[in-house]
Amino acid sequence: MLSADVINKERAINEMALLIRKIYSEPEICSISLAIAAKHYNASNAHILIADELSATTNIKIPVEHSEADTLFIDLLIDMAKDANALY
Repeated sequence: MLSADVINKERAINEMALLIRKIYSEPEICSISLAIAAKHYNASNAHILIADELSATTNIKIPVEHSEADTLFIDLLIDMAKDANALY
């Protein structure tokens, strides 16, 4: 069981590394992603709305079934959108 957990964590790390590479190659993804999160973070289905819009407007493609890395990324965007909203 432990090896399956390790493999899943390794997969999540690899997905996050790929995401970071995409963000470095297209820095505008940061502002687009945050704008999308700010628009949807209060919705009851925020994860789905954010994933769908990100997939439609950037080269970040998030499948219908979110991986652990997808969920972590969307959670991060939601937290950043909430933080930015709290500043105003």
